[in-house]
Amino acid sequence: MTEPLRQVDPGLRRMARLLTRLTPRTSEGYRRQVRLINALPRRPRRPGRTSSRVHGDVEIAQRWTTRRDGSPLRLLLVRPAVPRDGAPGVLWIHGGGYAIGTPEQSRATAQRLVAATNCVVVLPDYRLSTEAPYPAALDDCHDALIWLRDHAPELGVADDQLVVGGESAGGGLTAALSLLARDRGEVAVAFQVPLYPMIDDRPTPSSRDNHTPVWNSATNNAAWDLYLGGLRGGDVPAYAAPARATDLAGLPPTLTFVGDIEPFHAEVVDYAERLRAAGVPVTSRVYPGAFHGFDLVVRSAPISRQARAFFLDGFREFTATYRAAQPVRR
Repeated sequence: MTEPLRQVDPGLRRMARLLTRLTPRTSEGYRRQVRLINALPRRPRRPGRTSSRVHGDVEIAQRWTTRRDGSPLRLLLVRPAVPRDGAPGVLWIHGGGYAIGTPEQSRATAQRLVAATNCVVVLPDYRLSTEAPYPAALDDCHDALIWLRDHAPELGVADDQLVVGGESAGGGLTAALSLLARDRGEVAVAFQVPLYPMIDDRPTPSSRDNHTPVWNSATNNAAWDLYLGGLRGGDVPAYAAPARATDLAGLPPTLTFVGDIEPFHAEVVDYAERLRAAGVPVTSRVYPGAFHGFDLVVRSAPISRQARAFFLDGFREFTATYRAAQPVRR
């Protein structure tokens, strides 16, 4: 679909002009951008080295766990500076098309969640598709969720209120992890928060011929190529692209929103409708004239403030409503 800038929400339009010029228009352009971003110097992380610092009412700490292959997995921990027992435990997964990003980019979101509900947020530094394609990222997120479950007592987390959430690719991993948790029966998820999730590798009415800022058809196709690797175009499992799941019964209550001009609009709306049809409680909203990640890219716009308020109000409501007892381990 072709969406001229005049269809962008007025509060987003000025930034949209700049972002349109910066958004790659070809798959190779996207791959080049990914290489440049991932080549930027990063603060070295010594495996096993923990840290902790307090910023106002929030503690930000670094922890480590072990992946199933024995390699170290870094976790960023954001929680109240004064821990409280019985807090919700949130696994929040950063976005970036599965190809770029770090937990630190979602720190502001984590701090908002802590301020809203006194929860404990764990952000996994999962492997990107440029390092290893599916299922590496999902495996890492599952290992992090198991870590959160197992460390709930020492973190002051209520083990019947484990939550999974994330934006974009992080939302896709949220939906995939919720499917995996349901099917394996090892850990219960109280509710999920996949914000404008990247869940369908197939063309949809909104992802086909989309030229909107931040994320478009070219970047979407290239990102799926990287994430799926040799599976691309073949028998793609629902754990890789959750929109392919045919049975959504028994998934956790879901809170989500999406813009109506971005590539993920159709798949998110369809996912929410099919969840409802399967008996899953869903609270969702569509924002007219909003492109991908608008709430993070143009934070001061009125529509972005509305989306953040919807997200945080919904999160508070879900926290007050939904719990899921952990299965008995044998």
